[in-house]
Formats: sequence, structure tokens, C-alpha cells
Amino acid sequence: MKAVVCLPTYNERDNLEAMVRALGKREVEVLVVDDASPDGTGELADRLAGELGYVHVLHRDRKQGLGPAYVAGFRRALTDGADLVLEMDCDFSHDPADVPRLIAATADADLVLGSRYVAGGGIADWGAGRRLVSAGGSLYARLVLGVRVHDLTGGFKCYRRRVLETIDLDAVSSRGYAFQIETTYRALRAGFSVVEVPISFVDRQVGQSKMSRGIILEAIWKVPALRAAALRGRL
Repeated sequence: MKAVVCLPTYNERDNLEAMVRALGKREVEVLVVDDASPDGTGELADRLAGELGYVHVLHRDRKQGLGPAYVAGFRRALTDGADLVLEMDCDFSHDPADVPRLIAATADADLVLGSRYVAGGGIADWGAGRRLVSAGGSLYARLVLGVRVHDLTGGFKCYRRRVLETIDLDAVSSRGYAFQIETTYRALRAGFSVVEVPISFVDRQVGQSKMSRGIILEAIWKVPALRAAALRGRL
């Protein structure tokens, strides 16, 4: 099974090489999707691709958001023959050592989520306020959409090829972290099986978070919009 990890990057030069080399120990290919990072992330990715045969780079001409970056990466991975497509953060919030666990879980599921909110999962170093916002966001999405998935906002996932071929990637409109909610919901609506594997999430140590007020607001309105579309038979 050919597994490709899509790594969206914007100003992740200080994390990229360590992450790519860590993933190389997990027998996966890595596709770096760089949105014209001004800090030289794209140039570093090209150097690593020249040195390491399992690394590939997709350059995009500007920063357009997490969702469009992932969709572009998914398309490239499918074109290149991936059987499994993973997504994860480049900042070590997600542990590369957990990648084989997500891959193994696809033996019994179409989509595997690395989950902070199931037994055995957790968040290592967030304060109470940030934990409340994150857990509350997942609960809000879960209740509005009427699904049983606990960690709808998480960004550590492994898709079987058929999931990405079936859900309409052209129709995925979320640009920020609502993308995680939307893709999982679309997979569930299409009848695919989803399982959650417990992971421990840690905050980035290097670089700046890409979270913004706009990203949060998008998630707030996008969730009921997805539910409405489903009720109308448009999803």
C-alpha cells in the first residue's frame, strides 16, 4: 500500500527538515504543499526532495488557506498513485510515530482520525481556556451535524483512496480548520466508515500558530451550513 503524507506549509522552515526525516522512518512518502512561504520553506523542501527520494514538493503561488492546500495535495497524491493519503501538521503537534497506527487502522475503516477526545487521547500542554474552546468546538459540530465522531476538528487523518475519489473535492469550500469538519462529514454522508485512534496532541514549540479569528468564525457558520445542505439533499 502506497501511503503519502500531505504536509501543508507556510513559514515552517524551522520544523520541516526534522519532520520530513522523522516521517522517512515510517516508510511513507511525503508531499510538501508550500504556499509560497516567504521564509524559504519551499526552497528547503526542494533541497530535501533532491536528497531524499521519498519527498516531493507541490508549490502554490500564494497563501490560500489550509483547505485549498490540502485539496491540491490530495489531487497530486491520487495522481501519483497513493492508496492511502494522510494529513498532519508540520509543527510536531502530531507525532510522526503515530503514523503507522493510523495506517494500520485502515484495515477496518475507510477514514481514520487521530483523536484527542477518545479514551487514551489527550492534549499535553494547553491551558484550560484553549482546551474549552477546542473541546467545545468539537462538541458543537458533533451535536449540530448529528454524528458520533468525537474529534471533528482534528487535523491528523488517514484516508483510503476511495474516500477522496468519492467525496466531491471540488465542492469542499472550507478554507480554514472547518475543512477538517467538512471532509469528515462528507465521508460519513457518503457511507464510509470512520474510526478514531487516540493520540496525544502537543502544542508547537517552534514557529507561530496559523489560527485566527476568521478561521474560528468560518467554523461557526460552516457547521450549520453543512447540516442544512445535507437536509436539502445537497451533500
